[in-house]
Amino acid sequence: MSETTPKEKIFSGYQVFIITILSILQFSIILDFMVLSPLGAMLLPQLHITTTQFGLVVSAYAFSAGISGILAAGFADKFDRKKLLLFFYIGFLFGTFLCAIAPDYNFLLVARIVTGIFGGVIGSVSFAIISDLFKFEVRGRVMGFVQMSFAASQIMGLPIGLLLANRFGWHSPFWMIAVFGIAVGVVIIVYMKPVAGHLDIKNERHPIQHLIKTFSVPDYVKAYFSTTLLATGGFMLMPFGSAFSTNNLGLTLGQLPMVYLIVGIFSIATGPLIGKLSDQVGKFKVFVWGTVVACIMVAIYTPMGITPVWVVIAISVIMFAGITCRMITSSALMSAVPEPQDRGAFMSINASVQQISGGIASAIAGMIVFQAPDGMLHRYDILGYVVVGTMVITIVMMYWIDKHIQVMMSRKATPKPVVEVAQVA
Repeated sequence: MSETTPKEKIFSGYQVFIITILSILQFSIILDFMVLSPLGAMLLPQLHITTTQFGLVVSAYAFSAGISGILAAGFADKFDRKKLLLFFYIGFLFGTFLCAIAPDYNFLLVARIVTGIFGGVIGSVSFAIISDLFKFEVRGRVMGFVQMSFAASQIMGLPIGLLLANRFGWHSPFWMIAVFGIAVGVVIIVYMKPVAGHLDIKNERHPIQHLIKTFSVPDYVKAYFSTTLLATGGFMLMPFGSAFSTNNLGLTLGQLPMVYLIVGIFSIATGPLIGKLSDQVGKFKVFVWGTVVACIMVAIYTPMGITPVWVVIAISVIMFAGITCRMITSSALMSAVPEPQDRGAFMSINASVQQISGGIASAIAGMIVFQAPDGMLHRYDILGYVVVGTMVITIVMMYWIDKHIQVMMSRKATPKPVVEVAQVA
């Protein structure tokens, strides 16, 4: 059954602006996070650091983002979301500026921690704004567009950033992000309206009480556990993707950008279509379809040996289509779990759980996979089976969340009985 009326105008002009600006904002955040990894080849010799130190620089962002999200959760529903978004975005740009002027390793490490403290909260504030401004029936479409920022950063941002780094030095991508981010911030200040409807709901809890309450609600805890498993699947395969492609699949370093480009283009094209489909046929149904496709492709992909590049591209496109289905639909479903007065806190905690779970998943993946002296990665197939197992479990968890949402909506839709008071003569 369709969740929307085909002939009605789905989004107003202002809502289109909000979707666009939040997508661009997410693009800058994700690009800042992703651009550091490919800069490793430059940073290692220029800063005279080890691979362990570089790994700490990369992980410092994720863990500081996770911790800050939890600390900010108690205050997340106490302020206008526009002001909160600007506060953390300005802090994020300041951290990026510090990265752009970092003279040595220790300065860069501190800069990444600062960037993570502020950048890690922005995504949760953005999702809270989406939940406030868009009905659940169309959030699949909204998430489809916003999640395109991941693929867009891979296609447009990374190549441009690396081109600048090769020509002007490793600091230049951070300058690019900072200047671009200032322009985005000005647009938000000028054109975005306050988002303060949640302040009309009476909530006199102290920030610490609000944090504890949002942490302890059983329905929310189940959602956090689902997020943990959702993050585990993605973050386990990602760190070793390029090494597996070059050493096990036989791709050259020159072929990798082409593979990423084609996969990214398909991800951008399919994102809005998946979002629209999830609104029409049901978000949980599309989540299940995406999970089945992703499981099959992961089971095929991870045990492969030397493979023609066109086969790798075909399998990767289908696999990431399944993963994109999961990302879009799970984000839309999660947005409906919290009560309006808890959205900011819930989203902050949920984002923190995702960041920390991703870091732990990457570490576990490193324990499973090992690299032989000839460069081959071993036990990558076992890692794939672990990922498939977590994906299957998430179907059960998201089924519960979907049922929970249906019950909540049916309660809201049911009119309250009118109690007649007898008049005393």
